[in-house]
Amino acid sequence: MPEVIYSLAGKRVYVAGHRGMVGSAIVRRLASEGCEILTAPRAEVDLRRQEQVEAWMSKYRPDAVFLAAARVGGILANATYPADFLYDNLVLQANVIHAAHRADVGKLMFLGSSCIYPKFADQPIVEEALLTGSLEPTNEWYAIAKIAGLKLCAAYRKQHGNDFISAMPTNLYGPGDNFDLDSSHVMPALIRKAHEAKINRQREICIWGTGTPRREFLHVDDCADACLHLMKTYSAESHVNVGSGEDIAILELAHLVSKVVGFEGKITHDSSKPDGTPRKLLSVDKLRTLGWSPRIGLKEGIAGAYRSFLDGHCLERSNRAISGDLTGQSDISFERAKTSTLSAPTLPTVAHHPSRMANLGEG
Repeated sequence: MPEVIYSLAGKRVYVAGHRGMVGSAIVRRLASEGCEILTAPRAEVDLRRQEQVEAWMSKYRPDAVFLAAARVGGILANATYPADFLYDNLVLQANVIHAAHRADVGKLMFLGSSCIYPKFADQPIVEEALLTGSLEPTNEWYAIAKIAGLKLCAAYRKQHGNDFISAMPTNLYGPGDNFDLDSSHVMPALIRKAHEAKINRQREICIWGTGTPRREFLHVDDCADACLHLMKTYSAESHVNVGSGEDIAILELAHLVSKVVGFEGKITHDSSKPDGTPRKLLSVDKLRTLGWSPRIGLKEGIAGAYRSFLDGHCLERSNRAISGDLTGQSDISFERAKTSTLSAPTLPTVAHHPSRMANLGEG
């Protein structure tokens, strides 16, 4: 087990984006760290407004920051709102990172996306593949913003000596996911499609493209655990991939989800829709070397995500705003993108957090 070089015990820890899937998972995981959790309501702090972010950071003086806030979405959302995806993510990242520097935050983790890598990068994708080729056009706006975020962390480390690190999660799923068919990623969309087909006794469900692209999936609670592990044991300029180290074809995934949900009908394809990147599997050698590996298997994780959907913990969220999660960077989505923005629900697991909770709002 690697040495703990930064303990979170007794620290004031700010989770930016705590109402999103990843942010809420990090809050849940922080429960056992003996820290004070800070969050910021959107009504009080718009992360796109530099003066508001700096004022909040100066007032509450966190010791550590998890930057999990982002505008996220699938293929159509990226294609429909390229300026929003690029501007909102660039600005909120820069504001939080710069404010953390000015407030002398001891450690910051920036969470990115596996879409930062070239479309045709060698598989599995190593961290060094960054900027070695062209991006997948369907999500390049989001990817460019995330590349800028990790490079900004590296720049503050190089110029000012800030202990700012970056983690690049693979496609995530689990509690708090977006199950709205108009804007969700492939895993929650498949779960909902299969569930509704089962309830309505439909004979088939349709997936985009050929079903041949391969994707890697990691449960969001595993991702949160990996992020805390890195926060405590890692300090270097290079970002670190966070994934399961295994991938699955989308068609295979559709069959697995159908089995878990109990849908017994046929799976068809809409070949007029894009596949996205042919394969996206992260190399997790660096993370394994640091002593971390996932604990939640894919079938078990899907079953848990389905239970959350049935329990109503994961409400529909369409074209979510900046306090949403950075979840599931799968670039396969369903249907069309909506133009409205719905507020994210507060998860019960956050409201009943056993750690000391500085309730500064929604995040």
